[in-house]
Amino acid sequence: MSDVIIRADGLGKCYLIGHESERERYIALRDVIARGARDLVRSAGDMMRGRQLVAGNEVEEFWALKDINFEIRRGDVVGIIGRNGAGKSTLLKILSRITEPSTGRVEIRGRVASLLEVGTGFHPELTGRENIFLNGAILGMSRAEIRWKFDEIVAFAEIEKFLDTPVKRYSSGMYVRLAFAVAAHLEPEILIVDEVLAVGDAEFQKKCLGKMKDVAGGGRTVLFVSHNMGAVQRLCNQGIFLEDGAVKLQSGNIDTCIAAYADTRMGQISSVWVNSGDEYKNSVFIPGSLSLIGKDGEPQAQAIYEEGCTVELSGTLLVKDSDFAVAISVYRADGQRLFWSSVHDTATGQRTIPPGKLRFRVQIPPRLLNEGNYEIEAVAYLHNRRYVVAPGSGPRISFDNSLHYTSPYWDKSRDGVIAPCLPWAVEHLEVERSSARG
Repeated sequence: MSDVIIRADGLGKCYLIGHESERERYIALRDVIARGARDLVRSAGDMMRGRQLVAGNEVEEFWALKDINFEIRRGDVVGIIGRNGAGKSTLLKILSRITEPSTGRVEIRGRVASLLEVGTGFHPELTGRENIFLNGAILGMSRAEIRWKFDEIVAFAEIEKFLDTPVKRYSSGMYVRLAFAVAAHLEPEILIVDEVLAVGDAEFQKKCLGKMKDVAGGGRTVLFVSHNMGAVQRLCNQGIFLEDGAVKLQSGNIDTCIAAYADTRMGQISSVWVNSGDEYKNSVFIPGSLSLIGKDGEPQAQAIYEEGCTVELSGTLLVKDSDFAVAISVYRADGQRLFWSSVHDTATGQRTIPPGKLRFRVQIPPRLLNEGNYEIEAVAYLHNRRYVVAPGSGPRISFDNSLHYTSPYWDKSRDGVIAPCLPWAVEHLEVERSSARG
C-alpha cells in the first residue's frame, strides 16, 4: 500500500471578484431602474445555477491557485511558505475540506485536524468544555476518546479557570490556546496549522512547536504555514514554496525551499515602503511609511557597521488606547528573525500615545549586525489583545549591512548570526618568584 497520504492533481481555485463600473456624473432614473433589474436577474440566475454571488456589475476572475501538483507522504512535516497572497491559506482550506477546488482534485487518506484561524470550529455561545467535545466529534472522535484526552487538553490550553465560560468571552490568545490544544491532542492523522499561532505569546508558540514535533515524531503528518522561517526550519523536513498561486518549488530539503524563497523575496522588497493609500485599512493605526534613515535625515539602502542605523515608521493613530504599541522585527535574508523591539522597550513607550499623525524612530546599535542583507518589518498591536498590523503581513524594507570595521584581524563577515564587538579586558597577573620556587 502506498504511503502517500495527500495527493494534489491539477488543483486550482478561482474566485469571482465584483467591481462597480465607473458611473456617469448624471444618470436618468430609468437607467438606474434598468441597471438594478439587470443585476437582480443576473444574481437570481447565479443562485439557481449554484454559482458564487458577486456584488458589482463587472466581474473579474481571480485564480488563487493554478495547476497545483504535489504528493505528501505519511510522517512528513511540510512547511508551506510564500508571500502574502501566494495561495497558502486557500490551499489549506481545500485540504481541510472547508472549500472545494474549481479544477483538479485532491486525495486525502486519514483524519484531518486543522487550525486555520482563531476559533476554527468553535461555537461562540458554547463553553470551552462543550466546544472541546464538539470539536472532537467533528474530528470523528468518540465521547470516550475525548474524555480520555480531556484533562491533557485543558492543561495544555491553560484555561482551567474559564473552562465553563462561553468562548465568545475569550481573548484571541485563549481562543488559539484551546483550539490548538484540541486539534493537536485528539490524535489526527494529518495536522494542518496556519499562521494563527502568531496570535499567541512566545512561551505558547514554543509549546505549540514542541507539541507539533511530538505529533510528527509519532508518525503523523503535519502541514505548517508560517512567515517565521526559523520555526519552519526547526520543525519541517520538507517544503512547498508557493508563488502567485503556483508551486514554485517542492523539495525534500526544507533549507533548499527557504533559500529559494529568500532569493525571490529580497528582490521584491524595496529599501523604502510608502502606503499607497489602500493598504492596512483599520480603525486603530494606519502605517504611512517605513524607511532606514541616514545621518543626513534621508532614506538610505545601506547601513554602516560602525554607525548602526535608524528605522523610521510614520503613520496615523486614530484612537486613544493605553495598550497601543508599535514594534519592529529584524530578519536575515533567509527569513530567520534575529530580534524584536517594541516602543515599550523604553519608559516613554509605556505612556498612552495621543491620536494623530506620528513618527517613530528607533536606532539599531552600531557594531551589531553581520555583513549581509536584512529585512525590517513593522507591526502594530494592542498589548495582550490583538494585532492591528500583524507579523508576517506588516510593511517591510530591505537593506544591506556593510561591515567595514577598522581592524587588522577582520574586515568582512564573521562566523555567527550577528557580529558584536564586545568590550574585552586584559589583566596581567604576575607570578611571584618565591611562590613559583615553592
